[in-house]
Amino acid sequence: MKRYERHADAIAQLIHSGALRPGDRVPSVREASRTRGISPSTVFEAYYLLEAQGLIHARPRSGYYVSTHLPATAGQQPPAEPLPSQPAVGSTGVAISDLVFEVLGSARDRDLVPLGSAFPGLELFPVERLARCLSSGMRKLDPWSIVQSLPPGDERLRQQIALRYGLHGTAVDTGELIITNGAMEALNLCLEAVTRPGDIVVVESPTFYAALQALERLNLKAVEVATHPREGIDLAALAEALARHPVKACWLMPSFQNPLGSLMPEEKKRALVALLARHQVPLIEDDVYGELHFAPERPPPAKAFDTEGLVMHCSSFSKCLAPGYRVGWVAAGRFANAVQRLKLMTTLAAATPSQQALSEYLAQGGYDRHLRQLRRSLARQQERALAGIARHFPAGTRVSRPEGGYFLWVELPASVNALTLHRQALAHGISLAPGQIFSADQRFAHCVRINYGHPAQERFEEALATVGRLARELALG
Repeated sequence: MKRYERHADAIAQLIHSGALRPGDRVPSVREASRTRGISPSTVFEAYYLLEAQGLIHARPRSGYYVSTHLPATAGQQPPAEPLPSQPAVGSTGVAISDLVFEVLGSARDRDLVPLGSAFPGLELFPVERLARCLSSGMRKLDPWSIVQSLPPGDERLRQQIALRYGLHGTAVDTGELIITNGAMEALNLCLEAVTRPGDIVVVESPTFYAALQALERLNLKAVEVATHPREGIDLAALAEALARHPVKACWLMPSFQNPLGSLMPEEKKRALVALLARHQVPLIEDDVYGELHFAPERPPPAKAFDTEGLVMHCSSFSKCLAPGYRVGWVAAGRFANAVQRLKLMTTLAAATPSQQALSEYLAQGGYDRHLRQLRRSLARQQERALAGIARHFPAGTRVSRPEGGYFLWVELPASVNALTLHRQALAHGISLAPGQIFSADQRFAHCVRINYGHPAQERFEEALATVGRLARELALG
């Protein structure tokens, strides 16, 4: 744990134990700095984290106080975290799409409680302001900009994206940035740029089902590597896989991995990039949740440690600002020309109106203020979800506690079949994402991914109680 995390944990323990009660004043920044021997900035970071978790709140010119309405998990023993995965050693052909389409197709009903959704709630985003930016951007549109929106994409938008990289300490040249139709297109283009049919690609275990679908579409084989629910892919297991197989690429999500929510520590990301550089294996980095961190600082992407152009960093605005606008990008390093050509040969260009709207929004400012509000909302919603799982799910349930994003990975007793649970939940108006869709060989049959990113969903807690009851019944046989 970092210093601010240790201090935040110490204050949280005082709150959970009742030593600090609702309404009590938390030690001032100056007092905590003096008594704990840490800097004021470290204390502020700890208090920002506790504030995001809903445990304390600031009063202007008065200090920090314990929240009057504490999260439901305060004082409650949370479930243990899931165990690290143990995937098969060999490579696997991928045929997952039929199952994925079955699961996703059955969850499109808007009346369902979307615990299985891959998207956060639309109410979390500045929809009206984005609409105004879309209108404003199109009114100012120079007809020639339609041509300028062709790959690599709108120049002003790419400059603003490069600026955000720089502000977070990652040097990215606008020349390697290519605007795409969401991050999924960026990821698929990167995969196609560095592989040929029959090649082997490393993925995490479990992994995002869309990565498996991309491998299936391109007739590629998957090697799933053990992944820890808190710290990400096992580097020793990855090194072994690289030695055993002729790996052509790695598709990984080092920050807030879907579905686990794991976050690789900074030094581990640095070691990952160095390991792949020694083997000259490209890293396709899926970083769509990187802005959704609950700690004060954005975790650096693996791209920040790349000195050889081997990391293709993919992200988008879909999960953090503008769902449905389908604006993503890739900082493609040494593969930028290949990715740009593939973009031209397939979908030609990302939509000009969407690029204009996002460019206008970023130019006006306020993005970071929106992000702070979004993160606070998601952190509070995670507490609600963890409390519901602790109360209602069967004994022996394990659940992740991510430091960002909006997914929980829930490991149920081995006798619970996740597909059966998913189908029973649908009958009660609830969608789930069963664990079988997150592996090429459909393992994780007793796990589910739960989306807690819909704070306006009135039936959220009731849905968790229903899923917990169904899981308890399945666990009893």
